Amino acid sequence: MHSDHSSAGGPGRFLRSPAGLALLAFLAIAGFYLVTEHTAHLWGYLPYALLLLCPLLHLFMHGGHGGHGGAPDQQNGDSQHRH
Repeated sequence: MHSDHSSAGGPGRFLRSPAGLALLAFLAIAGFYLVTEHTAHLWGYLPYALLLLCPLLHLFMHGGHGGHGGAPDQQNGDSQHRH
């Protein structure tokens, strides 16, 4: 037996329904009020957020461990073409 209750419309079908549109509107209004009412609190956490971002930026910008101190001929891709 095949059930007709499968998601034939795709994953975005709920968001286009009246209940989905009401949910999106509620989330937009709640997000607006969270940002406007709690911005003053967030400024106090900004220095700590910047300090916490430093290790993450270091990790992602250098590609993990081993991003420092490789062999000189391996750091520059065109160094092996020099004569």
